[in-house]
Amino acid sequence: MGLDRCSPSSVLVPPAAAGGRLRLPLAVRGAAGLAAAGVAGLGYAWLEARRFVLRRADVPVLPPGSDPIRVLHLSDLHLVPRQRRKFAWVQRLGDLEPDLVVSTGDSLASMDAVEAALEAHGRLLDRPGVFVMGSNDYYAPKVKNPARYLLKHGGERRIHGGRLPTDDLIKGFLDAGWTDLNNRRTSLQVAGQRIEFVGVDDPHIQRDRYEVVAGPASGEAALTVGVTHAPYRRVLDAMTADGAGLVLAGHTHGGQLCLPLFGALTTNCDLPLRQAKGVSRWPSDGGRGARPAESAWLHVSAGLGTPPYAVVRFACRPEATLLTLTARQG
Repeated sequence: MGLDRCSPSSVLVPPAAAGGRLRLPLAVRGAAGLAAAGVAGLGYAWLEARRFVLRRADVPVLPPGSDPIRVLHLSDLHLVPRQRRKFAWVQRLGDLEPDLVVSTGDSLASMDAVEAALEAHGRLLDRPGVFVMGSNDYYAPKVKNPARYLLKHGGERRIHGGRLPTDDLIKGFLDAGWTDLNNRRTSLQVAGQRIEFVGVDDPHIQRDRYEVVAGPASGEAALTVGVTHAPYRRVLDAMTADGAGLVLAGHTHGGQLCLPLFGALTTNCDLPLRQAKGVSRWPSDGGRGARPAESAWLHVSAGLGTPPYAVVRFACRPEATLLTLTARQG
């Protein structure tokens, strides 16, 4: 910043405060205070992105009289090999011994992350599992203006890095016995119950082909579960119309940078802000408390990671969720 041009005699010298110290102008002190608060807030947000938490929720979706089914929902690891703390935390989730693991994508964040991602899943790969891909399983992250994240759907033009070894990640999951749900429909025996799964590839980059898997929910299954990475309305509406009782998604990061008492500022898709994370109903009742006549339960995971060029979270801790599917009443 340049100096104002003036003669030496016109320069004003601030008077000394008591004790010989100079008092800074109020505006300068205010700016310094704001800067300090900003640095402190950034530091807290950096730490919060490493404060992993296991959420728990019950969802009444099974036929009356059914025994509970425990489902571990993982999403948005955005893993790079150097993230040993995240790696170890995910490995410990194997102690839960869930009946089913559902991964809703964005496991990778670098070209060399496949082996680390598979190792991080550890004993979870010995459990029954299903998965779909997210955009960051296909394309490496790239530096971009962080303000784009606040634009509608993250901006109309997609900005991607290089192609990632997606096939290696898919092969690793398949070799472990997990089921690929990218634009696929299947059913599995889970804890003694037949569960139908309907999945799509990532809608955020228009890889979803719901018409390939569309159709009424199976009358022979105890439950039909929809699985998608990004919870766009077109996919949620289609799955719900076909009779899915539960839909699982990720992608939103819960907003990632949230405001206390307000919540998410964006979902990076067309999902309403109030449904950026956690369990809700779809179609939503808008918070009025009335249950829609035809709706599904929706769980959106806030995910475990962040893009490597935006490694902060605020008022939105990274998470995995253990869902206990319980019997409906009546």
